[in-house]
Amino acid sequence: MQSRIGMKLSCIALLCCLCPLVLSAGSPKEPPAPTVDSGSFGVFMAGKRVATETFSIHQTSTGSSVTSEFKTEAGVEKAEQTSELQLAPNGDLKSYQWNEKVPGDSRALVYPNQDFLTERFSKSQGDKPQEQPFLLPASTSILDDYFLIQREVLAWRFLATACKQENGQVSCPLKQSVQLGTLNAHTRQSMLVNVQYSGREKIAIRGTDRDLIRLDMKSEVGEWTLWLDDQLKLQRILDAASNTEVVRD
Repeated sequence: MQSRIGMKLSCIALLCCLCPLVLSAGSPKEPPAPTVDSGSFGVFMAGKRVATETFSIHQTSTGSSVTSEFKTEAGVEKAEQTSELQLAPNGDLKSYQWNEKVPGDSRALVYPNQDFLTERFSKSQGDKPQEQPFLLPASTSILDDYFLIQREVLAWRFLATACKQENGQVSCPLKQSVQLGTLNAHTRQSMLVNVQYSGREKIAIRGTDRDLIRLDMKSEVGEWTLWLDDQLKLQRILDAASNTEVVRD
């Protein structure tokens, strides 16, 4: 049986040689896409719930998809956005679509164009799309503003790059960081994110003590602390500078 970390990382196609879910030869049709993760995150500012992200991650023999919907709560300035990230079997970007439904009608599409990435975007319906090239490879991770599940995918990429599993536990070099290239399609900006394994930590989530894996992410725009469970599912994010907390429902 495959290790848990091997299965999880293969599900986002970062370690295609470990992929446990492939079609048998001669299979007449594609089976339903297995669900790797699904659920919702609550976004809290100063202790008040201000938004909810609903997400799902599915895998097929041709790659993986990460879909998400972000909505603000009642009493907060209304905002609604959706995204869909498509990954190839080797983990490279196939396409990324971002749509703003409220308050505007912006949209963007990122896709590989020969050896680099191109973003096609428009600020409102009916506008002629504009294009912006990026000297970034298809292996670049998408890390948009409002979609927290993309931080889980980035965490999995870090674990595939820097860690292994020993005796059923994730084993990473303590306090050693890895730089990962990312693109924010919403702002059309690229940046490097430093990800560091900070060991295991006991924290209280919704009044229950949890023993979780801690990762610290730092970039030019901020710092986030992430906690994942032993199934490598994201449970909590903390942005201390903005007093923002994200918790899995």
